[in-house]
Amino acid sequence: MVFSSLLFLFVYLPIVLLSYYICPRKWRNLLLFAVNLIFYGWGEPIYVSLMIISTIVDYTCGYFIDKNRDSNPKVAKRFLIASMVINLSMLGFFKYSGMVLKTLNLLPFINIPIPNLPALPIGISFYTFQTMSYSIDVYRREAPVQKNVITFGTYVSLFPQLIAGPIVRYKDVAYQLDHRRETLDDFTKGVCIFCVGLAKKVLIANQMGAMWEAMRATGQDNGWLGAWLGIIAYSFQIYFDFSGYSDMACGLGNMLGFEFLKNFNYPYISKSITEFWRRWHISLGTWFREYVYIPLGGNRKGIARQMINLLIVWFLTGLWHGASYNFILWGLYFGLLLVLEKFILKKWLDKAPAAVQHIYALFFIIIGWVIFFFSDDMGGMTALWAQLRSMFSFGGIVIGNNALTLVMSYLPVLLIACVASTPLGVKLYEKVKESAAAPALQTVYCGIVLLLSTAFLVAGSYNPFIYFRF
Repeated sequence: MVFSSLLFLFVYLPIVLLSYYICPRKWRNLLLFAVNLIFYGWGEPIYVSLMIISTIVDYTCGYFIDKNRDSNPKVAKRFLIASMVINLSMLGFFKYSGMVLKTLNLLPFINIPIPNLPALPIGISFYTFQTMSYSIDVYRREAPVQKNVITFGTYVSLFPQLIAGPIVRYKDVAYQLDHRRETLDDFTKGVCIFCVGLAKKVLIANQMGAMWEAMRATGQDNGWLGAWLGIIAYSFQIYFDFSGYSDMACGLGNMLGFEFLKNFNYPYISKSITEFWRRWHISLGTWFREYVYIPLGGNRKGIARQMINLLIVWFLTGLWHGASYNFILWGLYFGLLLVLEKFILKKWLDKAPAAVQHIYALFFIIIGWVIFFFSDDMGGMTALWAQLRSMFSFGGIVIGNNALTLVMSYLPVLLIACVASTPLGVKLYEKVKESAAAPALQTVYCGIVLLLSTAFLVAGSYNPFIYFRF
């Protein structure tokens, strides 16, 4: 992964950008489609064919939906259903078949062989939702049909956000696919945003992840405070890892003339769980709201139905993240919290001091990350309950020697993570961005980030992208 990151930064990306800007405008989508497939095939050549099949299926379904929508609505609806069934079947087979068969095998007299599939196709949950949004948007008349299969393939496989989001709905980039205009200002903005994401990922997320892994190794000896600080480090890791990748995707999009919607908006400053989910993974929340929650009836069919709709959405949100029961538990955990907030707790929360609201939100968010982390391959429910017991064993030791040493070692990064998870840096930048020194400061910042990130990547071996496995 370290070698791949450096290869991407210093070989693949420069070659792609140079080729893109040399290429005549009318051929740029074809070029992008080709380099997108090379990028995806670099990591998983066996699954390039799966992405091409997904592209052809949804391009064909979109064409026939548009052709029959007015003259024969029933046929159009059949092609929409076909798109949904084929997409969800591929996702279900590759991502969930193992979990389903293992569950069935727990029943008496059932022993179904579990297929020995290769690794989960990287980013399949992201690009499956994207292609489904195309068919739905065309059916709803919310987006124009794409008549050029190469252009549509470019959308499906667009390498900046292909493997870890954000989820880009077709209607948000339909115009840009055919009419984007690259500018020097957009390219410069893209470089700066990319460097912000790179710093989040390499300089903060990786360090917090290393701290969490080291503290997990000593487990019960960390003390209750050490247990809390360990999961707080993981909370920072997952935020800076995922938001860092999203920033890099948005920055790369700007360099290529695209404008992707923001995926994170400082979620850890939230004062409620509801606010947190308006700020965290915005593209996923938007997708489920528009394509699941509202079609189910949303809040239009009474309180009882609204509660059921919320729980269905959050069950699916948890399931989307992985084929492990902890993800379903995690989704339902937040679904129940959101129902409680909306119908019971809101009137008290609104009256509470801001600090109390913030502590309340962070407490339940951090507990949520405990549930999220301990999937089957991380020890499952046994490890999950052990972590929770450690966090609430207030009668035992406060913090173990190893945990204290680790916290002191990573304290500067912890403090940086605390500040960087707030809008303070952006507010400071807003004060200087119009000054004559702003371009020089941007250049210096990008240079320092690139230099430090390269040094960290060369020197270290810990460089996971958490959301790649989703």
